[in-house]
Amino acid sequence: MDVIGHIPARVVGVDYGTKRVGIALADPLRMFAQPYGTFSPAEAEQVLFRLHEEHGLATIVVGWPVLPDGTEGAATAFVRPFIERLRELFPSVEIVQWDELFTSQIAERAIRESGARRKARRDKARVDAAAAAVILQEYLDSTGGAL
Repeated sequence: MDVIGHIPARVVGVDYGTKRVGIALADPLRMFAQPYGTFSPAEAEQVLFRLHEEHGLATIVVGWPVLPDGTEGAATAFVRPFIERLRELFPSVEIVQWDELFTSQIAERAIRESGARRKARRDKARVDAAAAAVILQEYLDSTGGAL
């Protein structure tokens, strides 16, 4: 287990887009995902470096945009180079591809159900960060938050 001091290294979720990258961060016990922010692709790398320095990263979970039938489509061609770059930048961190099908819709619904105003519900940056949290929460739920 990767640990800084006595605090377990963190798990991060990423919703990659060519214009915006949503990032979410799990709590130290790996039970809950929380939106962290939305950044340009270049800024996202810097943010991940900072998170790695501050908290240590055990796993980066990247949304993998498969088609409804489970096959890879054109969108995966945009995400694949980003994942390869993460593997180069963070060789000691596990990089996981996670099916992101419907995560943006789930994020939009969660924002709407939170009582957010119409303008906030249409804020693409907010949706991208929330989608990263959905991706990360699905991953955490599947692993049982195992440390």
